[in-house]
Amino acid sequence: MQHWEQSGYEPSLPITEKSNPITTDIDRADPNGIVQMLEKCDAEMFQKTVHEDSMYQKLNSCSVIQTMVDISKKVEMILKDPENSLIVLSGCGTSGRVAFLLATSFNRWLAALHENQIYSYIIAGGDKALLTSQEAPEDNPSLGALMLDKVCSGKKHVLFFGISCGLSAPFVAGQLHLCLNNLEVFTPVLVGFNPVNMARTELMRDFPSNFRKIAEKMSEMQKHQRAFVLNPAVGPEAITGSSRMKGGSATKLMLETVLLAGHEAMYNKTAVTPDGELALIEMNEKVHKVTYSKNKKLAALVQKAGVSLRGKGHVYYLGWQTLGIIGIIDASECIPTFGAAFEDIRGFICRGFSEINNKEGDLSSEGLHFSISHKDFVKRILPSLSDNDMVIFLFSVHDDLNEVSELAKCVGHNTSNIHALIHDLDGHCVPDSIKGLFMTGLNITWPSSLYEQRSILMNQHWELSTKWCLNAISTGAHILKGKVYKNYMIDLRVTNSKLYRRAIGMLQRFTNSTQTQSETALLKSIYDVEELTEEISSADVTQHTLTANQKDQVVPTALVMLQTGCSLAEAKSHLDAHPVIRDAVAACLRLS
Repeated sequence: MQHWEQSGYEPSLPITEKSNPITTDIDRADPNGIVQMLEKCDAEMFQKTVHEDSMYQKLNSCSVIQTMVDISKKVEMILKDPENSLIVLSGCGTSGRVAFLLATSFNRWLAALHENQIYSYIIAGGDKALLTSQEAPEDNPSLGALMLDKVCSGKKHVLFFGISCGLSAPFVAGQLHLCLNNLEVFTPVLVGFNPVNMARTELMRDFPSNFRKIAEKMSEMQKHQRAFVLNPAVGPEAITGSSRMKGGSATKLMLETVLLAGHEAMYNKTAVTPDGELALIEMNEKVHKVTYSKNKKLAALVQKAGVSLRGKGHVYYLGWQTLGIIGIIDASECIPTFGAAFEDIRGFICRGFSEINNKEGDLSSEGLHFSISHKDFVKRILPSLSDNDMVIFLFSVHDDLNEVSELAKCVGHNTSNIHALIHDLDGHCVPDSIKGLFMTGLNITWPSSLYEQRSILMNQHWELSTKWCLNAISTGAHILKGKVYKNYMIDLRVTNSKLYRRAIGMLQRFTNSTQTQSETALLKSIYDVEELTEEISSADVTQHTLTANQKDQVVPTALVMLQTGCSLAEAKSHLDAHPVIRDAVAACLRLS
């Protein structure tokens, strides 16, 4: 049994908000240590329940696998009536980005079979949220329901996947509530990684229920297969609460397994069985092992990315096809997770929005955040590129290697700090002449026999492998820059109610202050005042988060104030003198 599974371990917190004992000292680890800790955390997804007294069902548990089988059979039924049916995947932040990736991937597969494209995705905040943090809509259940109702207009059968890693997002709760009130059309599936009894109980704005009541109702209805809850425990995140990592990966591989089994039942006449679903999960476990077998090269990339960020340089991902999308997603998540600047880590995809296939089309006119093509990189970034900046190419043997070569040579004129993550097949590899263009080549060779007649599986595995590598690089780089305290993302942006609560919890934990003291310090930091006014104290959480979204270092400033009893101005001065948060806290503790 893992330490986090014991009943006395951080008992007041749901699994997704607990700290992971594996990474307690990740902020003091070197790049090799960081990668090894991340490997162990990701491996927890595949751990089997070996103790009968375990409190939690795991991904490999019989009950979870049976739920997946039952849902796969619903997928098969939907595929039999494409004219009147729809499969919708929805979520906020990372969950919504995974929903987008899966919906567009399976639609491409259906198009190749000359079948109707019956997948749709919803992300809180619309397509802008694919590339930037749009977290305020997460707190609006009515908006979620409205968007789902619009997408499903005129359909007779809808299989709806509502993804909320913590069983907490009001946006998704509103959608599930709509489904439960219209079961003649909807079959809802709740996807997350906490037990139902750990679902959020807070009341939601203008909403008659809470998340736990909805989850409990769905659990009850699962007995009749009218609704499903798919919620294995995969362990706490490596960086506490950062569901972009394990939560995103587990969502991706779990739903791909469910959907692929349904497709193969429909088009290959392969029966949906528990053994078949387990075999697909075990293939993902092999992907984990193959990816992390490159630990040394991955650690070298973490080191170089950390050097670039510490030296006020940048990290750029230049990708092709869905690997480019994985790069863009990883980069976009660094801003809310680590309080990073938009320019710190950026992702680009070869042909920009024409390659992304998002609903709202080309968003490049919306500003620099949406300039994502390789042409944009060459025009806007390349002229000022230096050796302080790091460039990572993301491609496979199936991409246009002439394009890769030309762009690599072009970038190489401006910087030698150019690297690549390359996916090969045995017997079909990227030529050495191209690999030689890169300072570091993290080269992963996959067995081609694994993917005969299953090209979609190959793409899914390469995406997951790339996600694990980039999560390690961007997380490791921010750790080396000092943006993580112990294993907490202490410099997160407080942009919604979930993050507001998380910030108060962290302040309590690290300073032994009361909830009231912690919230007071947080509000002083958000509003940049030495004393709270009646107007501030009486404002609701939505107003606090709207104000906090415009501010930097909100939580670190509150932390320093609580640690030392100093004023707001003094706390800011400490942080200016010690940009690495851990150093600032240590200095403050010495002073106090």
